[in-house]
Amino acid sequence: EKEAEEEEEERVLVSKHSWRPCPTARRRLRGCLGWVRRQLFRVGEDWYFLFILGVLMATISFTMDIIVARLYAAHTWLYREIGDIGVLKYLSWTLYPTALAAFSTGFSQSITPHSGGSGIPELKTILMGVVLEDYLAIQNFGAKVVGLTCTLVCGSTLFLGKVGPYVHLSAMAAAYLGKMRTTVTREYENKFKQHEMLVAAQAVGVATVFGAPISGEDPTPIPPWAPLNLALTPLPVFPGVLFSIEVMSPHFAVRDYWRGFFAATCGAFMFRLLAVFNSEQGKAGRAGCAPSSPLPAPLWHFWGAHPPNPPTPPFLSPLPETIAAVFKSDLKIDFPFDLLETFFFVILGTICGVVACAYLFCQRWMMVAVKKNWLTAKLLATDKPVYTVLVVLLLASVTFPPGLGQFMASRVSGDTGVSLGTPTPPSGGSGCPFWDHPSATIYGTLTFFLLMKFWMLILATTLPLPAGYFMPIFIYGAAAFAGSVTHAVSTALLVCEATGHLGHVLPTVLAVLVANAIAQKNQPSFYDAGIIVKKLPYLPPIRSRHIASYRVVVEEFMERQVVALAKGDGFQEVLVALDASADSEYPVVESTGSPTLVGTVSRSQLVTFLQSHEHPQAPQGEKPPTVGTLGDDCAIEPIMLQFSPWTSLHQAYHLFQLLKLQRVFVTRSGELVGAVSRAEVRGKTGGKGGKG
Repeated sequence: EKEAEEEEEERVLVSKHSWRPCPTARRRLRGCLGWVRRQLFRVGEDWYFLFILGVLMATISFTMDIIVARLYAAHTWLYREIGDIGVLKYLSWTLYPTALAAFSTGFSQSITPHSGGSGIPELKTILMGVVLEDYLAIQNFGAKVVGLTCTLVCGSTLFLGKVGPYVHLSAMAAAYLGKMRTTVTREYENKFKQHEMLVAAQAVGVATVFGAPISGEDPTPIPPWAPLNLALTPLPVFPGVLFSIEVMSPHFAVRDYWRGFFAATCGAFMFRLLAVFNSEQGKAGRAGCAPSSPLPAPLWHFWGAHPPNPPTPPFLSPLPETIAAVFKSDLKIDFPFDLLETFFFVILGTICGVVACAYLFCQRWMMVAVKKNWLTAKLLATDKPVYTVLVVLLLASVTFPPGLGQFMASRVSGDTGVSLGTPTPPSGGSGCPFWDHPSATIYGTLTFFLLMKFWMLILATTLPLPAGYFMPIFIYGAAAFAGSVTHAVSTALLVCEATGHLGHVLPTVLAVLVANAIAQKNQPSFYDAGIIVKKLPYLPPIRSRHIASYRVVVEEFMERQVVALAKGDGFQEVLVALDASADSEYPVVESTGSPTLVGTVSRSQLVTFLQSHEHPQAPQGEKPPTVGTLGDDCAIEPIMLQFSPWTSLHQAYHLFQLLKLQRVFVTRSGELVGAVSRAEVRGKTGGKGGKG
């Protein structure tokens, strides 16, 4: 009988696995795959996931630029072919970007309300240790890609970029890859690993945008006479990574430095590979690019240079420039500047700092005013596409070329300077035909452009669609203005590397430092202002550096009424504590008479304690059999960090930032006297963010 049972069991097991063919081959294959995985991960799995992140984001960026270029060309064709009928030209100029912006808003907001804006304020908050899961959800990724593509097609009408949204996209991709990593390596999800991937993602987002052509223009074409090479444009990877660190991270771990550079380099390199193997590059090169020119023909006309000569045969032409600046300049480098000229750079930095303060103040005021006004607040709450249509229609009407747009070079793309029409070589004037006007000089049109774009940029930041704001600011005021608005110094390196001219790096850095000093003293940065307006739980920087601020101690602003539990407390005391406070963890003291802090207990454990213990007033038949105290039945976690009442505000602030703390208890001689949370620190530093 026993043998019969064993035979039956063996027959059942064989029948269960009979549908799987070649069990021996499959077992060997699994063993080989396991050996390959162990060998690959011997050098560390971070390299592979960072490589995938850089390649993935570069591919998406390149694809997005190609799509934007096609749609932008369609708008160009429509405006050119419509004829000289004024009404039709106006409709073609205004309705095209209005429809795209409305679709961008409606599509992205219908999927998730967190897809609007740049995403950098939320990402800065996440990097500080605050959990905002919805902002890194994978469904937000598709909504932001589609919405950002439509926004970029609007061109000079909206004058918006892609840096911020693309950093947000990289962070979402990094978060998803982090989850894949835990699945592949079969490890538990690690918060420190998540943070490392997000730090690399911010560098990838900036590098792939600066490595890409701006606002969807075709990448640098490869001349047909050039030998097979990467045609590398010097991608500002180094200043791009520095800019991401300055903007996103108040404290940066040096161990994460290589991750950002490696992922950013992979992304920039992949982008140039895609540019080389794209079939349209050869067509663009044959259309109008000289052997030594990094610019297509329209840009030659825009900058006032003479059109290049026809290409010579391959055996006669010299080797093309494989390293060329994105915006090449012809400034003399033998004697770049006189020592006395640094005074004028200081003046320029001062002017840019003052203008940046005015811009930051007006932009923050506009964001608040739009939320407080009953009409705009109602539209933003219920009909966001309608608000977008009204704002974009106003901006498009202002930039209409036969109208005010003729004084603003509206037929030039806001980001690249490429004409919407077919440009003609300059025959006179300033050499910049789009900035010339019969009734005004080039300085008059430039002044009018700066004044108009000042309020148009501010108004465009209120649109609830995916858009970036750094590139418009960078183009509006270059290094000093952009650096002071974002409180970054690396913009000086960005502008020097983008122009390929390092001769003026010293006075440029000087101007940026002066502008930064003025802006940081008077206004929060552009992204910190977004955090303040959105009331995100973020610790703003301590703006006061007066010696008196260093005398502020924790005892002055700590929370004194702290709900605590004793080790000997039972059901009734735990129930009262849970009703009195909604904290996620509670301090545990030795006893009621001796408030010596011994550890903390989580709220979930206290709920479990109540469910498994008896209520003093419960009927006799309904009492659970378990009886005990908090110290006996709950796991009390030890205290890893505690403040003294004499801990300074600056010390507490830096500890909260470095360790991403949410709440710290304050003890005097070991006895619990209070607690400090992010809300108290934020309130003392002058922040007005929401409660975290």
